[in-house]
Amino acid sequence: MPPFDVPEGDPFGPHNLPYGVFSTPSSPRTVGVRLGDHVLDAGAAAGALGSPYADLLARPTLGPLLAAGRTAWSDVRRALTAWVTVPAHQEVIADFLHPLPSVELHLPFEVADYVDFYASENHARNVGQIFRPDGEALTPNWKHLPIGYHGRSGTVVVSGTDVVRPSGQRKTPADAAPVFGPSVKLDIEAEVGFVVGVPSALGRPVGLGDFREHVFGLCLLNDWSARDVQAWEYVPLGPFLGKSFATSVSAWITPLDALEEARLAPPERTHELLPYLDDTVPEVEPGGYDLRMSVAINGHEVSRPPFATMYWTAAQQLAHMTVNGASLRTGDLYGSGTVSGPTADERGSLLELTWNGRDVLELPDGKRTFLEDGDVVTLSAWAPGPGGARVGLGDVVGRVVPGDR
Repeated sequence: MPPFDVPEGDPFGPHNLPYGVFSTPSSPRTVGVRLGDHVLDAGAAAGALGSPYADLLARPTLGPLLAAGRTAWSDVRRALTAWVTVPAHQEVIADFLHPLPSVELHLPFEVADYVDFYASENHARNVGQIFRPDGEALTPNWKHLPIGYHGRSGTVVVSGTDVVRPSGQRKTPADAAPVFGPSVKLDIEAEVGFVVGVPSALGRPVGLGDFREHVFGLCLLNDWSARDVQAWEYVPLGPFLGKSFATSVSAWITPLDALEEARLAPPERTHELLPYLDDTVPEVEPGGYDLRMSVAINGHEVSRPPFATMYWTAAQQLAHMTVNGASLRTGDLYGSGTVSGPTADERGSLLELTWNGRDVLELPDGKRTFLEDGDVVTLSAWAPGPGGARVGLGDVVGRVVPGDR
């Protein structure tokens, strides 16, 4: 089938066009745009068609495009749509399309800072019930602000990168003293990551209404977690080595403009919000997204987390992240936090799916409470698109490999 004849219903048709960075055995890294099961060399196509944005696209990273701002993002997207749908343009750029299996995909942008949030009420309640069975499931601040922590940008890796089982200190209540060794409670967190394009000035908060001026797009994200290491270290300052060893992201960044049909109102607010977070006023656009996620271990689906249930939106997270005057940088990445729905088959972590190891997860290749060496975790998702189409988000795949003993 010719590259432009994308089958009807393909989630990566011209209505989607996510961005990535790729290379071939004979050419260096450059910006690519996915169309079906092919990748368009966006810089070469722009050059051949005389686009004024050729210099932004003929780069080894998405950084310059991210920094160019919303007008450029919209212009480039309109141009790309025309290039892959208008026959005269197709004739010019046909040679710049590469079959997906023939290219190598890379981390699409340089991660500046990485922040992870805790925005699912279902997830937060589950975790609270697991660790505080006799107390309140939610902490007193949870309904008043998006809780988050700073992660490690240097260990954000692209989908397909092996994840080495981390080692660290751990201590169970039965242990007299901590021990050191490989994590025995290696877990996943099914999340959505938001990619910042336009920076902001130090000391100047970003308001709810400016979310789409700064955030270029989103991707799937797996925030791998060593639950036993985290449990011993996180009091009183929060996650550290239990989280910092690896965070996997998709090779494809879906622009927000491809997700217009997926926008919706978040869950009803149960507590009055301070003005900088108040998204109930008419002038604030709906901040939720209807993303249908799937978690699979070794090819077997174990969960379908619904992003539409997330209590705190990405716009609120951005506003809170900057309300103290912290500045944004091009390439900042922030994760939504684990996505979990209200039912047992919608939980986005093994911590919840197995209730911290109490309940065994039955897989075709054996039983699991947490991840074993050799396990392959795949996150995938789609969103409603125009005319009933689906907008595919690029998969996030990671295989667990043993670390040094």
